[in-house]
Amino acid sequence: MAVLGGCSTTVGEFPSEPAPAIAVNPTEGYLLEPGNRVRVIVFNETNLSGDFTVDPIGNIALPLIGNVPASGITAKALAKRIADMLKRDAYMQDPSVAVEVQTFRPFYVLGEVRQPGEFPYTTGLTVLSAIARAGGYDYRARQGEVVLVRLVGGDQKEYRATERTPILPGDIVKVLERRF
Repeated sequence: MAVLGGCSTTVGEFPSEPAPAIAVNPTEGYLLEPGNRVRVIVFNETNLSGDFTVDPIGNIALPLIGNVPASGITAKALAKRIADMLKRDAYMQDPSVAVEVQTFRPFYVLGEVRQPGEFPYTTGLTVLSAIARAGGYDYRARQGEVVLVRLVGGDQKEYRATERTPILPGDIVKVLERRF
């Protein structure tokens, strides 16, 4: 019996707090950072609209108004900033601007998977689909539950997560090892 009891133990510990199980819109509250790609739409002004990448300094370069600081703010705040700059510089009287995030921070899968690493984020991902992108479970993996590491309010927080838990940009999925 003692030998069988050892089969169910895990190398590494699961956090006690369960991960949030409700899927949220990743664009809500998402703060832009260098490397993100955004689509800027200035309504009725196709020459001012397009796809732009946040440069290493944290700016996007737009026609007419030049560099616009974009890092550390949401897409909605960036749209307001662009509209204010177009109005302030007298290029437009009442500009209507929308910003959509095209690429998000990548997510990471570590531990007992076949190909751990960094992967591009797409909406609708769950822990199981993240593990599938990493080649699936390794033969040593503890299946069914993982450790999910998420940045919350500037602090890294660890959660106990199931395969159905939705993941967000920048999340880290740690698949723990089981003992045989």
